[in-house]
Amino acid sequence: MNLNKYEIFCKTAELGSLTRAAEAEGITQSAVSHILADLEKEFGAALLVRSRTGARLTPEGEKLLPYFRAVVTAELRLRQQAAALRAPEAGLVRIGAFTSVAVHWLPGILKEFQRRWPAVEIRLLNGDYQDVNTWLTEGSVDLGFLTLPTALGCRTVPLMEDPLLAVLPPEHPLAARDAVNLRDLEGESFISLLEGSNQDARRALEAAGISPAVRYVTKDDYAIIAMVGQGLLRGRADGVRVARIEPPVSRTIALAYAAGAEPTQAVERFAACVLDWVHAL
Repeated sequence: MNLNKYEIFCKTAELGSLTRAAEAEGITQSAVSHILADLEKEFGAALLVRSRTGARLTPEGEKLLPYFRAVVTAELRLRQQAAALRAPEAGLVRIGAFTSVAVHWLPGILKEFQRRWPAVEIRLLNGDYQDVNTWLTEGSVDLGFLTLPTALGCRTVPLMEDPLLAVLPPEHPLAARDAVNLRDLEGESFISLLEGSNQDARRALEAAGISPAVRYVTKDDYAIIAMVGQGLLRGRADGVRVARIEPPVSRTIALAYAAGAEPTQAVERFAACVLDWVHAL
């Protein structure tokens, strides 16, 4: 069985582009196109619709994609376990993280882990909360950073209570305060993360009885900060002001193991390194 074609199909579906899939796999676009055509011939159905703007799954492709991913994931886990038997000090760890963890935590964690276990290969996927949830469910990553509570049903290890803050344009009437009450934000306009990734702020606002007036929605939390800084909510601004929220609200950052997977020794070692690094903060 040639599993490479399944992996290329999954990558094309993930990136929505034959060109980007070819770049990710280190092959030519024509090779990707040929592989996908062979796959469609094998299954007797069109799996992707190609266009100038990219590629999207057909209904048949959507039905088969979870099975292709399961085969690719099972084969990778088999190789991980075989590698662990041959070289206990080596291995592969695939990590999924949302942006703030990827930017502020992972550089230090990875530096420490590579110092301890230099032979272990690390692969990092960076996305939003929903991306990490999907990767953990599908087995595309071995470990993922998420916030609690979660409905995934996978094993989680709480790491830190991270306080939520109000991010305001400098010219906003509340910007001069060190702390704001959520009630003070009643009737204000908000920039929100996508549905499925905005649960932390949504829970805090709902608990305060506030229904936010969302004017913009984006996938990236750092894009939100930049948009606030440009005054998209209230006039022109060149930066942001950050204020504590009173009474305090927070999110619980946790490390999660992929659902239905037996972690390898390398995965357990990485999880232990994460705990050590966070506790040393």
